[in-house]
Amino acid sequence: MKRSEYKEQQRKKTPKKKISLKNKILRFVCISGLLVVLCALLILNVFITFSDVSKLEEPAPRSTVIYDPNGEVISKVSNSNIEGVLIDQIPNTLIEAVISVEDQRFYKHHGINYFTMGRALLENAFKGKIVAGGSTITQQLAKNVFLTQERTYSRKFKELILAKKIERVYSKEEIMERYLNQIYFGDGAWGVQRAAQTYFGKDVSELTLSESATIAGIIKAPSHLSPTKNMEKSVNRRNLVLSLMLREQYISQEEYDEAIGQKLALTDSTVPDYKGKYPYYIDRVVDEAVNMYHLTRNEVLSGGLHITTEINPVVQNALEEVYADDSNFPKSTPDQLLQSASVFLNPKTGGILALVGGRGEYTHGSFNNATDLIRQPGSAFKPLAVYTLALENGYHMSDLLVDEPIDMDGYSPKNFDQNYRGKVTMYDALAQSYNIPAVWLLDQIGIKNGVDAAKRFGISLEKKDRTLGLALGGLNKGTSPLRMAQAFSAFANDGVMEEAHAITEIKDSEGKVLGKWRGKSVQVTDAEVAQQMTYMLQGAVKEGTAKKAQISGIDVAGKTGTTQLPFEGVDGSKDHWFVGYTPDIAGAVWLGYDQTDADHYLTSTSSVTAPPIFAQVVSKSSSELTVKKFDLSLIEEEIKELTKQKDMTKEEREKEEKKKEKYKKKKEFWEKVEEWGREWFN
Repeated sequence: MKRSEYKEQQRKKTPKKKISLKNKILRFVCISGLLVVLCALLILNVFITFSDVSKLEEPAPRSTVIYDPNGEVISKVSNSNIEGVLIDQIPNTLIEAVISVEDQRFYKHHGINYFTMGRALLENAFKGKIVAGGSTITQQLAKNVFLTQERTYSRKFKELILAKKIERVYSKEEIMERYLNQIYFGDGAWGVQRAAQTYFGKDVSELTLSESATIAGIIKAPSHLSPTKNMEKSVNRRNLVLSLMLREQYISQEEYDEAIGQKLALTDSTVPDYKGKYPYYIDRVVDEAVNMYHLTRNEVLSGGLHITTEINPVVQNALEEVYADDSNFPKSTPDQLLQSASVFLNPKTGGILALVGGRGEYTHGSFNNATDLIRQPGSAFKPLAVYTLALENGYHMSDLLVDEPIDMDGYSPKNFDQNYRGKVTMYDALAQSYNIPAVWLLDQIGIKNGVDAAKRFGISLEKKDRTLGLALGGLNKGTSPLRMAQAFSAFANDGVMEEAHAITEIKDSEGKVLGKWRGKSVQVTDAEVAQQMTYMLQGAVKEGTAKKAQISGIDVAGKTGTTQLPFEGVDGSKDHWFVGYTPDIAGAVWLGYDQTDADHYLTSTSSVTAPPIFAQVVSKSSSELTVKKFDLSLIEEEIKELTKQKDMTKEEREKEEKKKEKYKKKKEFWEKVEEWGREWFN
């Protein structure tokens, strides 16, 4: 072979080698890709195979969880038990309504609708975050039972794995049955049976087409589409479901027209019993959630909410311990338990730290005496309606007040000990709880002003309360321990009263904030007056009627209150009170019978019963109190003047009082002269 022929032959062979190499590379890539896909499928199958979905056999609603300020769980409450129903008991119209609005390809896919999932992925990519899920009914079941509500790709991956496993283990009918028994339908209703009972007062098997469409429509957003929350939105959603059922040919035009024209008739929901830790405090939490945050009781008790409160477990446990010991209370009559209630607040925030609303075994619906009781507060009302106002109007702790028999248009108050001292300092009058000086002083400053002062402290009054008896807490109806504790808390907070509350934040089961506390503050008096009141109320604890409230190493201020029996001829009292505070905590204690009569009343005075309860609770909670001494720096001169007044003889006090009276009249004269002068020149 010639050399030229050889080269030509080699040139022809070379391209064939190149083509062969390309084919090899292509085959390698294809085989590798296939192996990767097979490995991925194998791994996915391993995940699916070993996924545990047995929890589907144990349906349960989500309890509402209640936390303390540190995020520790203090109680879980629920009033909703799933009443599981078989698929045969669920109307076809309800199943078809759910499929129409939630997953129209339910019977055609194997747990995942790849078309809707792909569309959701594109939408999420354009938005830059997860806003759409494209979940099937099977995926929703997996999410509700096994996963959190967070929107992340990792959670979505787990959802897909579980959905595939569920489809392998259960038939479509079984999946639908579990889904409808597990899903939340709002207003505390878990499962279709509860939903049917909650909204329409009937068994699920009795639901009409219109009612079935309504329940199916709630699933997307139970908090907003519940007919008890927003009837208009719920009806619009029902109509959408009916139109989808018509389009999917589940119902005829005639059935659609009839159902869409029907008016929804809701039933009155009943709230089953529930039990939880700190029941009276939980009662207050539920009431606040309903009244302040406009939730229904069913939502609060069974909506899977997360509620953060102001409770202090140390103080609450101390209070529970005191109330569990009957020796801390006077002996009851054989046929009626002597009742009592206590509530403690943080003066700086108004947060309710602890609360017990009654004695004896708690049952659901027990009357909460701490928050709902309305009783006359007796002498505990004097600081609010009389003495704070007097100090604001120029009186001093050292001023002498009348303590002698008086008759004011037929009203003749008497001191508890039936004695008269002629004149006493304001300090002694309050510390020793003398009645006549308080009534005389209210008459001097005006009943209307006293009424206004009480209202400033958050105490509701009536027209019948516009009497001199207001000075002694002789109200027509009265007030509650919570209101009294809130009022006295202003003295511990430089005259600022924070609104009492238990809840700081409520989140739904998905973590969305439903409400946050927005506190209301009222400057009921100035800091100097608040410190003077504190000093005098300290006197009541140190040397007056509230000595049994003393706590070693901790400053305590407070006032006792005793109310008269509503009948004569018996030596006793109806109500006992002590309302007091330290720099860090304010509280009110009440004792009395639910029904007071000739056989049921208190035989001692409030100084013996209520103050020791306060002292025990605060003593057991001392680890939570950071400040032990009151700040009285603004009234040092007033204290010196009072001390000087105490050291005087009776004759010297009278002489000093005349001097003050003369100075007062001279001051009033020159003030009038100045006023006349302004009028003359104007």
